Amino acid sequence: MIGSHALPKARNRLLRMLLVLPTAAVAAAVVAACSSSGTPSGTSSSGGSSAHVAAATVGLKTAKVGGVTVLTNAKGFTLYSFAPDTSTTSKCNGTCAQNWPPVKLATASGVKGAFATIKRSDGSTQLTFHGHPLYTFVGDKSPGQASGNGINAFGGLWHEAPASGGAAAVGGSSSGSGGGGYGY
Repeated sequence: MIGSHALPKARNRLLRMLLVLPTAAVAAAVVAACSSSGTPSGTSSSGGSSAHVAAATVGLKTAKVGGVTVLTNAKGFTLYSFAPDTSTTSKCNGTCAQNWPPVKLATASGVKGAFATIKRSDGSTQLTFHGHPLYTFVGDKSPGQASGNGINAFGGLWHEAPASGGAAAVGGSSSGSGGGGYGY
């Protein structure tokens, strides 16, 4: 027989389990949704929390820069895509890659869904998002800047990488240059 002093402990334990189970179910659903590869590459999401969770799985973040939610590296620096790149090839090498350092990964394990990797000409592994190889820009001196957005250099246009996965409009952030149009 259970003593009267043990009954409140058992009830508290049951209440905690009932509170934890729905939270765990929601977390599992978010992880499953982010790791799904059934979304076509042209589809964009709202750039909300699911984009943040997906980015976090590969060590990235999202941030609002000039009114646009963009991908950033772990330090908060804006990530960019280069219009001439393809989903399998980076066209930015040599001096270009010194100015626009590729987002490299030591291993491609755990990369799923909207994120993938390509093999660069130097043999390193570069992270892609919705088929666009990702880069940082040496001109960004602090987190939250997007001074590389809309620059035409090394044979093509550079765009901040929106968390939605679509192509950013030139001038999409307050720090980019003017104009309209897309890089893809």
